[in-house]
Amino acid sequence: MLDRITSMQVFVKVVATGSFTGAGRALSLSQTMVTKHITALETRLGSMLFHRSTRKLSLTEAGRLFLEGCQKILPELEDIEQTVTEQRREPRGLLRLNAPVSFAIRYLAPLLPEFSKRYPLVTVELGVNDRTVDLIEEGWDLTLRVRHMASSTLRMRRLATISMVVCAAPAYLKEAGTPATLAELSQHACLGYTLSETVGGASRWSFGEKGEKSVLVSGPLCANNGDVLREAAIAGQGIIYQPTFIVADALRNGSLKALALDAPPTPGPALHAVYAPGLTTPLKVRAMIDFLAEQYDDTPPWDKDLP
Repeated sequence: MLDRITSMQVFVKVVATGSFTGAGRALSLSQTMVTKHITALETRLGSMLFHRSTRKLSLTEAGRLFLEGCQKILPELEDIEQTVTEQRREPRGLLRLNAPVSFAIRYLAPLLPEFSKRYPLVTVELGVNDRTVDLIEEGWDLTLRVRHMASSTLRMRRLATISMVVCAAPAYLKEAGTPATLAELSQHACLGYTLSETVGGASRWSFGEKGEKSVLVSGPLCANNGDVLREAAIAGQGIIYQPTFIVADALRNGSLKALALDAPPTPGPALHAVYAPGLTTPLKVRAMIDFLAEQYDDTPPWDKDLP
């Protein structure tokens, strides 16, 4: 019994070349074998696939329907075979990876030497910025985003949770007092993050599990980068509301102190790996995503041993 997939491939090649002879030449098959494959398909389907004449071949209605199906099925089979084959191959090639500035410096760049040891045939090109890049238009293979991800044609995988904290330098709190309620924040110098996704941006801070409570704040500085705000807070310029991955070291060494208010911080947006859609994911991309998921596990490194 002839292989059905091979017969489908022969059929598609006959259509493409316009003859049994041309298909046989392209596939290194005899015309007799090509005829056997087409006959086997027609017998199985119970329909003629071609109108045959001495001058040319043309598709029947059944042939046109069958061609449409083959053009869907055969590429999918090739992709499946490629995916399985890639499992036995080593990741390789250039991986263009983009990530937010502060996160990349602290919790991505230090991991890349270990990634390179595991996957020596992958070269990483790391781009850092805090804006949302256009993955397809700008040619990135993979981006890391600390955002609430909306529905998209892009594919994504959640890598880690992001916790938020309100904090200030001990010197600031000694001079200005330590706020105990959300309402008191409006009387303090609060340093706002201009890229905040919350309604009100830098001037309105949200609290509670779902952000159901908020307070208007103001202060002498706002910025689009969390490191700038952290340094200003350490210098005693005011209070900040930032992800723990930005302020974790300062909290551990005591240069910043977390504040206990009458409502908990709203959970931050999760860290996501975002990559292009497709039936298969390049092995180099899959290797990086799995590697980062392993590093950030259930308790991400920025949340360990916080005071």
